[in-house]
Amino acid sequence: MTAEDERGESERLSEQFARIARELPHRKLPVHELIERVGQSGMLLVAVFLTLPFLVPVSVPGVSTVFGLLIILIGVGFATGRLPWLPSFVMNRLVPADALAHALEHGAKLVARIEGFLHPRLGFLVSGLGVHRLNGFMLAFAGVLLMAPFGFVPFSNTIPGLAILFLALGMLERDGVFVMVGYFMTAATCVYFGALIWGAYAAGSLMLGGAS
Repeated sequence: MTAEDERGESERLSEQFARIARELPHRKLPVHELIERVGQSGMLLVAVFLTLPFLVPVSVPGVSTVFGLLIILIGVGFATGRLPWLPSFVMNRLVPADALAHALEHGAKLVARIEGFLHPRLGFLVSGLGVHRLNGFMLAFAGVLLMAPFGFVPFSNTIPGLAILFLALGMLERDGVFVMVGYFMTAATCVYFGALIWGAYAAGSLMLGGAS
């Protein structure tokens, strides 16, 4: 039985996320309340939910560090087979619900487009202790990339957000193809960030050379 079967047929994943977005109060709310609204469906589902604000080119300011840290802890917890420790300073952090709800609704629409393609396949990429650990640590690494200080650059949160989304959905639904796409998106993030760093270095060298 897949996680989707366990959730039941009454509400699809995207519909659940869209409903949560609509029901968010018009105030700042702590992260722990946001997670509680996702329900008890498991930490991987929480990880999927935490990616939704980053699936638009310009994400909600001030949440990539907090959500990235939570995703890192979830990934490490999955890799080690233990429930992650979620520090109080992160769980009590206030996030802007209005802007978050808008981003979540758009993210839920993207999930709606792709969730119909989810089904168990390529089991060797989602089964076995070693593979579980590798996938968990890759999820944590993608969370590190999400926290990288490039938030002002277009798509710098979107690409690692997509990596986390595909990894978490693939792990959740035992879909090796989605996991493989998640690995590819993680590699693409590293290439993109490397290009940004190289470009900044080249521009700085050019400026210094011109000044001299």
